[in-house]
Amino acid sequence: MLPEETLDPENWDEMRKLGHQMLDEMFEYLITIRERPAWQAVPNDIKNSLKTLVPKKGLEITKIYDEFKKNILPYPLGNIHPRFWGWVCGTGTPFAVLAELLTSTMNSNPTGGEQIANYVESQVIEWTKEMIGYYPNASGLLVSGCSMANLIGLAVARNIKAGYDVIKKGIRTDEKKLLVYGSTEMHSSIDKAIQLLGLGTDSLRKIPVKDDYKIDIGKLKETLEFDTNLGSQPICIIGSAGTVNTGAVDDLNALANLAQEYDTMLHVDGAFGTWCRLSPKSAHLVNGIEKADSIAFDYHKWMYMQYDVGCVLIRDREDHYQTFNLADNHDYMVHLTRGTGSGDIWFSEYGIQMSRQDRALKIWMCIKEHGTDKYGRLIEQNIQQANYLTNLVKKQNNLELLAPTTMNIVNFRYNDGQMENSTLNKLNEEVLLQLQEKGIAAPSSTTLNSNFSIRVAITNHRSKQEDFDLLISEIMSIVDSIEIK
Repeated sequence: MLPEETLDPENWDEMRKLGHQMLDEMFEYLITIRERPAWQAVPNDIKNSLKTLVPKKGLEITKIYDEFKKNILPYPLGNIHPRFWGWVCGTGTPFAVLAELLTSTMNSNPTGGEQIANYVESQVIEWTKEMIGYYPNASGLLVSGCSMANLIGLAVARNIKAGYDVIKKGIRTDEKKLLVYGSTEMHSSIDKAIQLLGLGTDSLRKIPVKDDYKIDIGKLKETLEFDTNLGSQPICIIGSAGTVNTGAVDDLNALANLAQEYDTMLHVDGAFGTWCRLSPKSAHLVNGIEKADSIAFDYHKWMYMQYDVGCVLIRDREDHYQTFNLADNHDYMVHLTRGTGSGDIWFSEYGIQMSRQDRALKIWMCIKEHGTDKYGRLIEQNIQQANYLTNLVKKQNNLELLAPTTMNIVNFRYNDGQMENSTLNKLNEEVLLQLQEKGIAAPSSTTLNSNFSIRVAITNHRSKQEDFDLLISEIMSIVDSIEIK
């Protein structure tokens, strides 16, 4: 008889003891988060320790955990810290830590079949449509993030609006040129999606923005008219509900009207801005999003969920299904009326992935824990914090706003009015780097009209007003310490 092994522990009590220790220490890590720097670089010796050969034999689990605490835990990106405001990163919550433990233990693959994970995800999709006021009969899918959600939304637009069978024939040069429209402030994931869909970047019309960084509706209409007169086929207009640079929101109602006029789909990239719908005071900022044919957004940004979980909603369920369902399904995926292969929910027929992690349980548990009203208050809290920071910048003689604060993103720089722009850019970059390297705070940066901007994006439920007071105070101290050449 062949010897048989398993990956379950030989000593369950030892594993249980270590698990309790991990949970206690990770909660303590969260409780004391303010005592640590917002960010710190990974030392070279730590990097080198992760260049060893693969182990042939196993190590004691306590030693592995000790190595984790020494070499890995101290050096995260930092987005769980109250003063992390880089890019657009969420913070996660303690209860979601526990939800992830439950998810990992069950280790479901919610692609289809008769299993509870499918029903939980379906419940989350229904809640999501209700929260943002979207079409009740729309379809939806939880995905890795907004990049994948954008790809799925644009794939539907390509297939439905091409005017021929793209699934069978592919992109054909003898047909009308398929065109997609959006502003110059679109997220880079749109460019990637256009490439992956075989449309080519020449098919992406990037329309200028106005001073408020919203798409120029007049220029968009001119371009649509010009292209259609040449015989091209507009298939999709992309609206931004919170651009990544400044948080600008395009006029979604106007875009919906143009989409109807030119018989295109309207896809909204609402990565974080979608969730303004939960704040009664700020829901108007994304008016018109409910008219979109598809919406892409994240739960791991402004809903503060653990990574990773994004979502795509498609207004026409049948269009969504026809884009990703295999008409000649493989025998091994046949739907049965009984057993594990039964069930009415098959998410694999609405997206790219066959193997999927269960992303729904943490959403389901956290919404039940807090309720949507509290999420709305937290989103509004971040918006008011952005306004508070904006006013702090305005009160400082040598600080300058570089873009309107529409939502939760503030762009500004130090400017004493005496230096050339190239010198100002170097100075502000140095200020940003010192903020990060000293562990004070972690904003990120962008460039607006050739100006280097310190960019603060607030999707952090741990931030307090005092953190923004500290930010401004430290910026002024750093500027005073820099020798300007």
